[in-house]
Order: sequence, then C-alpha cells, then structure tokens
Amino acid sequence: ISDIEKRQTTRNPSPPFTTSTLQQEASRKLRLPTSITMRIAQKLYEGFDVDGETTGLITYMRTDSVALSAEAVRDARTLIADKHGQNYLPSDPRQFRSKAKNAQEAHEAIRPTDMNRTPEIMSKVLTGDDLKLYDLIWRRAVASQMASAKIDQTALVISSSDSRIKFRATGSVIAFDGFLALYQESGDDVSE
Repeated sequence: ISDIEKRQTTRNPSPPFTTSTLQQEASRKLRLPTSITMRIAQKLYEGFDVDGETTGLITYMRTDSVALSAEAVRDARTLIADKHGQNYLPSDPRQFRSKAKNAQEAHEAIRPTDMNRTPEIMSKVLTGDDLKLYDLIWRRAVASQMASAKIDQTALVISSSDSRIKFRATGSVIAFDGFLALYQESGDDVSE
C-alpha cells in the first residue's frame, strides 16, 4: 500500500421536480413511459376523493420551476423536524432557482398540495402506479428541504515494489444520511 487518502464530501438534495425531471425519474425508477406519467400526474392534479371531497393532490404538473412556495417549505420543514429530528433540518430553508434562461416559472415546482398527506396516508386513497408516482413526488419535494448527506471517501493506492504498476481502489461510506434517509435519485445505469 503506497498511499491512503481520506476525505469527507457533502451531497446536497436535488430540487423538487419539474415536468422533465419528473418524467425522467418516473421512467428510471418506476419504468413508466412519459405519456403514462403525465396521465397519472394529471389525475393527481385534478383530484381524488379524500374524506368525501375531491381534492387535488399535487400542484400543476407542467412547469420548469424548481421553486417551492413559502408555505410548502414551512410545512416540509415542520414534517422533517417531527419525523426525522432537528439534525435532518438545515439551519436555513433551501431555495432553488431554475438554471434555464427561458424557464417558464409561472407555476412552482411539482409537489404535494399538502405535505402532511404522506404516501402512507394516501395509500388508503391511491393504488398502483398512482400511489407510486405520488410517493415519488412527495419524497423528492420533502427531501429537497432536508440536510445534506455526509459521505466519507477513502482511496487506496497499491503499488508494485518498483512502483511501475499501481492500482487504485476507492470506497464510500455514508457518515450521515441526511436527505438520503428519504430519497435517492437514481442513475441511468444502476445495476440491480
């Protein structure tokens, strides 16, 4: 072993969904085609019977904005503190801004209309892909307001005795899960 490198990195949560990021993540995580994702999102927006009243469960699903209303941020932070504890709550609310210069930000990001309608509670109303998509939207919106994850990274360099051949191995260990306790974004080539 010729060298050992250790460092801690921070990973921040992703912003709440826009139309395109919802479609991408639903395709990766839920294996839903774009057309079905948008059809389900439309149903969630138009509403389901909740306590005898038709209630819209998510905000408008056609948006480029990653911003949340002050009320949504407050409700998410309260929920995080109650369910996960103060150490999962950053000192200041997270503010997200769209990077696109021509973003249509008339609407806020896609989020539940009531953060307290957890997927567990909504499982009495929603089933199948409707529940799965709602769960994805709820988790991403709430996680966007959680503390960053802390990850310990270690790199090990193994050299031959003449130092002509070197192998490098790296590994990561989650020191503090932060937002990862609730939501992990998937990659394009995640292996089973």
